[in-house]
Amino acid sequence: MANHKSALKRIRRNEAVRLRNRYQHKTVRNAIKKLRSEEDKKTALTLLPTVVGMIDKLAKRNIIHDNKASNLKSKLMKRVAAM
Repeated sequence: MANHKSALKRIRRNEAVRLRNRYQHKTVRNAIKKLRSEEDKKTALTLLPTVVGMIDKLAKRNIIHDNKASNLKSKLMKRVAAM
């Protein structure tokens, strides 16, 4: 167990950040699933910018890797364009 006050604070902080990152990542995954399951092109086109923005925000905060974000965005845009 940690002996220093700062180490205890770091443990609390890490847990809070981990839970926040987990929540944001799961929210984006659900949005991606919703976009992928969309059948109507018009609604997919309106959903796409918000999902892309969410993915960019995850990449900016280092929750996911930049390349993963690029791959996700590329696949989603291809899927919507092919509708």
